[in-house]
Amino acid sequence: MTDAKTLAYINMYAVLGAIENLCELDEKASELVKTKKPVSIGLEVKGGPSATLFFKNGRCRMEQGTKNCDVLLPFSTPEKFNAMVDGTGSALPSKGFSKIMFLLKKFIPLTDLLSKYLRATEEDLKDDKFFEISTKLMFYVITVALSQIGNNDAIGKFSASFIPDGIIDVSIKDCVGATIRVKDHHMVTIKKKPESYRSQMEFDNIRLARDLFDGKVNSIACIGEGTIAMHGQINMIDNVNRILDRVALYLA
Repeated sequence: MTDAKTLAYINMYAVLGAIENLCELDEKASELVKTKKPVSIGLEVKGGPSATLFFKNGRCRMEQGTKNCDVLLPFSTPEKFNAMVDGTGSALPSKGFSKIMFLLKKFIPLTDLLSKYLRATEEDLKDDKFFEISTKLMFYVITVALSQIGNNDAIGKFSASFIPDGIIDVSIKDCVGATIRVKDHHMVTIKKKPESYRSQMEFDNIRLARDLFDGKVNSIACIGEGTIAMHGQINMIDNVNRILDRVALYLA
């Protein structure tokens, strides 16, 4: 029911892309990657996604492509890349051996910290600050994965084919938001709330969003209760929700 190549796009841009947000939200993550000189790590999947993570002054940004990276981690198949991300595989750099200590001492612990937030235990979530960071990171992963599935997964592309052009606001009220931009049925996620939108899906609060992410509450029931608000062109939201069902399968 899932596709390895689509999962590679999700792992690249949604999961590893969340390192950008992790370095903003978590002081330990920021301190971990502070270096005297900027460092960049490129990840390239043959026939699939490629991106570079740029680290500077305790912050991170991701850009598509690996043209200007210091360290390059190549993967011959999506399966090998996915194995690296889920911790069952490894990677050897083809470029940048002089930066190997950053890879081992900084980047790998950073991905371990990200995994701790994304695979949080009930005990972890008792801490309010951890809960907030974990839920925000999950929100970013889910909203970026939404576009990757709409662009790459066969079923997701079918749903995206019914979404008209425009901006969709997906947000948690008074907390965090994302822009889903649709043009010619191609979807792009921008990790900030739009100034204007054609349709909106807004969760009432962060606790509700977390329960939805963890599958503890039913989205249809929440819509009926008004704790998930939907505005604008409803067929846009309806097809986004169909793709969200696919997100749960890929991120399970």
